[in-house]
Amino acid sequence: MVNLLDFDLEGLIQWCEARGQKRFRAVQLFRWIHQKGVGDFSLMSDLAKPWRDDLALHAQVKPLSVLSRHDSADGTIKWLFDVGEGNAIETVFIPEDDRATLCVSSQVGCAVGCPFCSTGYQGFSRNLSTAEILAQLWWAEHTLRAERGTTDRVISNVVMMGMGEPLQNMQALLPALHAMLDDHGYGLSRRRVTVSTSGVVSMFDRLAQSAPVALAVSLHAPDDALRDRLVPINRKYPLAELLAACRAYLDHAPRDFLTFEYCMLEGVNDSDQHAQALIDLVLHHPDGPVPCKFNLIPFNPFPQSGMKRSSAQRVKAFAEQLSRAGLVTTVRKTRGDDIDAACGQLAGDVKDRTRVHLRRINAMPSSPQPLVN
Repeated sequence: MVNLLDFDLEGLIQWCEARGQKRFRAVQLFRWIHQKGVGDFSLMSDLAKPWRDDLALHAQVKPLSVLSRHDSADGTIKWLFDVGEGNAIETVFIPEDDRATLCVSSQVGCAVGCPFCSTGYQGFSRNLSTAEILAQLWWAEHTLRAERGTTDRVISNVVMMGMGEPLQNMQALLPALHAMLDDHGYGLSRRRVTVSTSGVVSMFDRLAQSAPVALAVSLHAPDDALRDRLVPINRKYPLAELLAACRAYLDHAPRDFLTFEYCMLEGVNDSDQHAQALIDLVLHHPDGPVPCKFNLIPFNPFPQSGMKRSSAQRVKAFAEQLSRAGLVTTVRKTRGDDIDAACGQLAGDVKDRTRVHLRRINAMPSSPQPLVN
C-alpha cells in the first residue's frame, strides 16, 4: 500500500493521474494531507466518495510511531520516532519569540563521523525515505496545532540539522523539501528552510537547481589539517573546493549570504589564531571573499568525545574578534539540553532508548488529532 507522505505534489499528481484522477484532485488530496493534517480519507469531504473508497483500498497516510516525547523547561520538545528494525530518529521543536523551528533528521545515524557529534557514535544504519522525513514535520505541525487549539501554522522554520548528512540522501530529501515549500503543502519560504551540510560539495549544484533553500555549512576549522580531523569529509572535499562551491551556490540561494557553523572546542579550534585564520579564509581568500555569517555553537560534551566546551569568555572573545573584522557573528543559544536535544546531542544512545520504549508503540495514537476546517 502506497504511503502518500512519500510524494511531493508533482509525484502525487502523477500517481493520481495513473489512477484516472485529474490534477486538481491531487491538489485537493495534497492539501488535506499537509495543510490540514488529515490521514483518514473518509474525512476528506470534498473528494468524491468513489475516489475516497479507492484511496482507502490502495493508499495510506502513514506517520511514524512515537516512542517517546520529552518536554524541556524552556519549551523545547523532542520526539523519538520508531523507524523499524530497532532503529529510531529524533526530531526537535524549538520555540522562540519570533519563530518556531523544527529540527528534522534525514538519516538513521550518520556516516560522516565528526568526533564532537554524539550522533556519529551511533554509526550509520540507512537513509530515511521521503515519507519518514516529511512525517516528522507532519506529526509535529498537526500535533502542536491540536494541542494549541488552532488551525494556524505553528512551525515557521525547518532546519535539516537533525541526525544524518542531508546531502547524502538527496533522492529522499528533494521531494520532502518540495512539499515543505509548496503553497499547497506547508508553504514555507525558501529563506525559512535550511539544509545543513558537512560539505558534500558534489551535491551543491543539484540542491541549487532543484530546491535552492538556505544553506548552512558545518565548518568547524579554518584550515585543512584541523578540518580533516574534525570533519572527515574534508579529506574528500578540502576547503578550497568547499569555498568555491559555496560561492557558486550563492547565485541561487534565497539570501545573499550563507551560514558557517562553528562548534567551539576548548583548546582545539577556539584560539585567537584560529579566529584570525577564519577571517583570512573567508575575507582575504585569493578568489575573493565569501559572503557569510558565523554561528558559533557551544559544544555539548559527551563522554566518547574526549573534548570540552570552550568557556563563555573564550566564545565571547572569539565572536568579538570575528565581528571586529566585519563578519556577522552570533552565538547559538543552547536549548533543550535538559532533555539531550541540544546541538550535537541527538541519538547518542538512541538504540538503548528504542529498546526501552518499543513496548509503548501500541499505546500511542497512530496519528495526531487534527483540527479540520
